[in-house]
Amino acid sequence: MNKRRIPWGVVAAAVFLALLMLGPLLAPHDPELVDLASRLRPSSSEHWLGTDNLGRDLLSRVLTGAQVTVGLSLLALALSILVGVPLGLLSGWIGGRFDWAVMRVVDTFIALPDYIVAIILSGLLGPGFVNMLVAILVVKWVGYTRLTRSLVMQEKSRDYLMISKLAGGSTWRILRQHMVPHIVGPTLALATMDIGKVILLVASLSFIGMGVQPPSPEWGAMLNDGRAYFAQAPQLMIIPGLAIFLVVALASWLGDQLMKRYTISAEDERLTNVLA
Repeated sequence: MNKRRIPWGVVAAAVFLALLMLGPLLAPHDPELVDLASRLRPSSSEHWLGTDNLGRDLLSRVLTGAQVTVGLSLLALALSILVGVPLGLLSGWIGGRFDWAVMRVVDTFIALPDYIVAIILSGLLGPGFVNMLVAILVVKWVGYTRLTRSLVMQEKSRDYLMISKLAGGSTWRILRQHMVPHIVGPTLALATMDIGKVILLVASLSFIGMGVQPPSPEWGAMLNDGRAYFAQAPQLMIIPGLAIFLVVALASWLGDQLMKRYTISAEDERLTNVLA
């Protein structure tokens, strides 16, 4: 069988998203250094994108904010996967009342809008880094639980699993060798598509004051700070807004490419497992 190679565009997009995490190393100035004498300066050789209302270098804040916004989004997704995937794996494999109970909880959360639930939870828990992570975790784990359960249910009746059971394979060995490889690809694709959604969620919560608090240079908080100065210095909102748009668009495209790849190659992977 021909092995499918990951397109160079997908690799380039993944590398670009990874480079965003190096933002603080590329920042020419301290992103939190206040210089009221240089407030609201236009772009210059010293400050390429100008300064904000407190005289802080806008380029440095955007570069550092990439690590804050994207980093928080990746952390929130990682926590959602760590909770959702094992729960979906157990739900699909065990079945019965446990599966019924888990799916009723999943259906309840899926029926509610993510943004509304996250805003309500953030309002109840209060602003802050940890509380925002908890709010995002509560609304995002259900998607990975549902996806993992669906994949496990599809694979449970396959002949190679029945043969593995008859050969005396333990439950842990079957899950590790046969189930997990089928889960990794689609989960990665879903996580990549979710990056854009979570970035928007993080920025939205920070924009309304429920997420990262000043003086941290988070893109959503920067949008909120720049509202009062839009007529005088529109770049304070335009530049963070463009950064959010570009990263969300790139992450969505990357997720779409990965989803197509793993959807197309799913049957080939099943045949490979049977022959193995």
